[in-house]
Amino acid sequence: MSGPARPASLTDELLERLVARVPGSGGATWKLTEVYSGEVLVELPQSTPEDIEVAFAKARAAQRLWAQWPLERRLEVFDRAHALLVDNAHTTADLIQAESGKNRRMAIEETCDPPMVISHYLRRAPKVLAPVKRGGPVPFVSTSTEVHVPKGVVGIIAPWNFPFATGLSDAIPALMAGNAVVVKPDNKTALSPLYGIALLEEAGLPEGLFQVVCGEGPDVGPTLIDNADYIMFTGSTATGRVIGERAGRNLIGCCLELGGKNPMIVLDDVNVEEWVEGTTFGVFGNTGQICMHIERIYLPDSRYDELRDAFVERAAHLRIGAAYDFGPEIGSLVSADHRDRVASHVEDAVAKGATVLTGGRARPDIGPAFFEPTVLEGVTTDMKAGCTETFGPVVALHRYRTVDEAIKLANDTDYGLNASVWGTDLARAEAVAARIESGNVNINDALATAYASKGTPSGGVKNSGVGARHGDQGLLKYTDVKNVAVLKKQVMGPRPGQGYDAYVKQMLSSLKLMKRLRVR
Repeated sequence: MSGPARPASLTDELLERLVARVPGSGGATWKLTEVYSGEVLVELPQSTPEDIEVAFAKARAAQRLWAQWPLERRLEVFDRAHALLVDNAHTTADLIQAESGKNRRMAIEETCDPPMVISHYLRRAPKVLAPVKRGGPVPFVSTSTEVHVPKGVVGIIAPWNFPFATGLSDAIPALMAGNAVVVKPDNKTALSPLYGIALLEEAGLPEGLFQVVCGEGPDVGPTLIDNADYIMFTGSTATGRVIGERAGRNLIGCCLELGGKNPMIVLDDVNVEEWVEGTTFGVFGNTGQICMHIERIYLPDSRYDELRDAFVERAAHLRIGAAYDFGPEIGSLVSADHRDRVASHVEDAVAKGATVLTGGRARPDIGPAFFEPTVLEGVTTDMKAGCTETFGPVVALHRYRTVDEAIKLANDTDYGLNASVWGTDLARAEAVAARIESGNVNINDALATAYASKGTPSGGVKNSGVGARHGDQGLLKYTDVKNVAVLKKQVMGPRPGQGYDAYVKQMLSSLKLMKRLRVR
């Protein structure tokens, strides 16, 4: 099948130079294709367990020197990298589109994430990573200093839906903190993170500090986890459980951002025009392949027909297409296999009584993995689309009579990654948001406001994850805390000639005095 012409930036020389960074001593390769056409772009080397061990050894050697650099010098690398990432955004977007099939808007917006993370931590890292001196157990003669030291080598397992953003943005704070990184991108979407790493090295990141290994998860994952000092994973809840269990056996930390079945509650005072536009992106952005995208919408009974009809009308007229320009509003799914999974959810719902209000079909006339924006009605929890993550351009509409009922329905899930509340009375909307069991809640937005707020931690609750990215927590998780305690004078014990009874009496009196004087 023919697709749009490949952008001029994606030369064979560039693609071969990128995949040359991937170790593959066993000779096995993966056919990495352009999603729009199915054309093979490059043969991606597949890393053996021995390749992964060598990558970690190289990373450790580089990390020992990198950790000795003053923080200010490390941050200078990222100051330069920011400019390179922004200046090369269109080439990066070309790579993202070719390997993932997303539309141009989403590809460009994805390129913005690493620079945003860099900007935040350039400002914040000097304060967060600075040693903090505190009082010790004995006032004036003892101190205790909190020192943050790098973990060592961080393993990052990045997903295919935002390969550039997660491949780089999760690594940036780890590198700033003095760690090395070994990243495993998804085979389908390895090109854009490889390009990003090349730009970081152009900015002055030491060679060998940021390694890439490739392969299928079961083949690569165990060796990667067993050699890492910390694991960052974004992906499915099922895989997250496996990774978390292995990390636990190895007594290393992990951060897991997992699946969601994200709800939206629309209040009866909502502005319909603003809601339709915001929700269209929140449901169908990146063709529904966003961990935080909305899959369940609860509409008030009093305005159900009005809101349903307005939203369905907008969804039915979204421009779907394969192009490296800003024409299409909806791009492709990442693969034909994933298209079939999305289709199976819709087919199962229809077979069990749900109604398709718009969409519901694959579009092979456009490309191998295209699927129409789909709105369902009458979805129940015995349907795949009603209880498990579809991760595609599919949403179910539901009625509610009272806000309490809507909140109960929104919380009736094992997931808790993201949620959305819409209404013009912000105090009322915030009160609803406070009752939703989710790591992120957006008011009058679907997902972007929470995720793009780099100063605030973002993560999931329940089965949607452990830990968070962004905020101070997103940097400190890549460090261990060293407590450097100093005793200036030997006063912790009885003085010469003092009996222990007298010492205890003095000690207990001192505790009362310290509390009264608030001495710490």
